[in-house]
Parts: sequence; C-alpha cells; structure tokens
Amino acid sequence: MRFASPLYLLLLIPMLGLIWLELKKKTAAVRFSNTEFFKINPGYGKFIKHTPFVLSVAALLFMIIALARPQKGRVYEEIEDKGIDIMLCMDISGTMQAEDFSPKNRLFVAKERAKEFVNKRKGDRIGLVLFAGQALTQCPLTTDKKILSDLIDRLDFGLVADGTAIGMGLASAVGRLKDSKSKSRIIILLTDGLNNTGEVDPITAAKLAQTYGIKIYSIGVGSKGPVPFPVDDPIFGRRYVQAQFDLDMPALEEISRLTDGQSFLASDAEALKLIYDEIDRMEPTTYKVTRHTVYSEKAGIFMLAALILFLLNLLLSFTFLRRLP
Repeated sequence: MRFASPLYLLLLIPMLGLIWLELKKKTAAVRFSNTEFFKINPGYGKFIKHTPFVLSVAALLFMIIALARPQKGRVYEEIEDKGIDIMLCMDISGTMQAEDFSPKNRLFVAKERAKEFVNKRKGDRIGLVLFAGQALTQCPLTTDKKILSDLIDRLDFGLVADGTAIGMGLASAVGRLKDSKSKSRIIILLTDGLNNTGEVDPITAAKLAQTYGIKIYSIGVGSKGPVPFPVDDPIFGRRYVQAQFDLDMPALEEISRLTDGQSFLASDAEALKLIYDEIDRMEPTTYKVTRHTVYSEKAGIFMLAALILFLLNLLLSFTFLRRLP
C-alpha cells in the first residue's frame, strides 16, 4: 500500500487541532429533544452526546485519506530469456542395468544426474528422447522442469524393445529441434553401448544434426573391463555375473566432432556429475527477470466510507440526535 499524494495527509494536523478544541469546549446547550432515554439508561448521555462529533471526525479522516490517493500494488514478473533448446537423448537398453555405478545401476545414476542438470537450467526448454531397440519421444521441449523431472524418474527398462539404436535416438532428437527458433540448440546423448539396430546409423544422424546447426554432446558411460550385471534366474532368483560390454567411444567422438560438440567418458557416478557440470558451464543461458508493480486506486473505498458516515450523521441529527434550536 502507498499514497500517490501523501502531502494531503498534512491535513491531519489541523484536524487534530479541531479535535483538541472540541474536547476543551464547554457548553450548557441541551442537545437532545427527548431525555427519557437517559432517565431509563443513566450514564449513556456522556457517550452519545459525542456521537455526531465522532462521526464527523471519522468522515473527515476518510476524506483526507481518499485525497492522499491510497494505492495497492501487485507485483508482476516478466521473464526475458534467451534460453537454449536442449534434448536429452538417453539410453535405456538392457546393458544399462550394469551395477558398476554406485549406488545402483547405470540408468539410476544417469537419471539422477540428468534431473540435477535440468533443475539448474533456468530459462531453457528441455525435452527427452529415450531409446533402446527403438526411439521414443518421452517429453517434447518444455519449460516445466517438474513434469520433465517426473518423466525422467519414470524411465525404466522394457519401455521399448531391447537393443541400442543410437542413430534412431539422435534422429528423433534432431526432429524435435530442427524447427526450433532458438539460436542455440543442443543434444546431450548418453549411452553405454554401440549401435546395433535401427534404420538410421549414428553418423548419418549426426550429419543431419550438422545440417540444422544442432550441437551434440556425447557421453559414454561404463567402466573398463568386466562389471557386475544382474541375471534373474527363475529358480535361484537374482544373481550377479561379471560381464563386459563394448562402448563405441570413437563413434561418439565422431558424432560430437561433426556437430562442433564434445565427447566425454564417464567411468563412475562422480565423473558423470562433473561432465554435466562441464556442459552446464559451456552452454550458459541468459535469464533475466523484470519485476514491475501495478497499482490500483483505493481512494473510492475511503470516499464511500466518508459519504456513509456523513449521511449517517445527517440522519441522526434529524432524528434521534436532533438538537433544540
């Protein structure tokens, strides 16, 4: 709340003087046309006799406040951003069940790191493509980080047929970004294998991204050598075996090179976190919030209150509080 014309509040000073003079004034005038009420209710007279004056002072007070133009403000925010359009392209193939990343398997850690990255990217539009044997757009470009984080949480094995169709995943991500008007468009590809299925090979998909000016950051995940891998036995239940999976880092490096991106190798959970942090630093976004306050006039409320008090005082002066001539 503020006053647009606060100088009018100085009128309160002479008003206080009038109140002081009224309280000091002594009069013997008979103020009431009928004193029967005070005979029945002794003691009320000393309070009721001041009613006209109190109503007048209150009306005058509200008029002064109205003249000072009280205004109530409401803050509005305008977000002026030059955000980046980002598609996360995540591998959910069976090999992501390998448990060489603490505390759980590769996919679990990849999801946690992706959510951390998403929540830091203020002003960006981010989408999600998943792939295994096929590619599926899980979330188109959005600024709603809560929905996107929830969808990342729901990623699991078996959503599509198994396999590693890296090229199909990239092609789907490119399809989501190619019509974007953003000046900067990137794909973050995360996989732990080599392309072994799909109609589009990864290099062809990378060249398609290059055509549209889309940059690809490639992240290969996985430890070197044999890693613990869960096997569900129908008789003995889950057990772990040591398995080794091929990671085609040369292909990931070529994909990033073609699109002026960069490739990374994450051999553990901490390394994956550092990679996402590095991408975050390399792709800064401009995010500016402009706040302004819109004020609405409230003087009418106080003027209405003053008018009601004035009319009430006038009504009482002609009826119950009428004075003798």
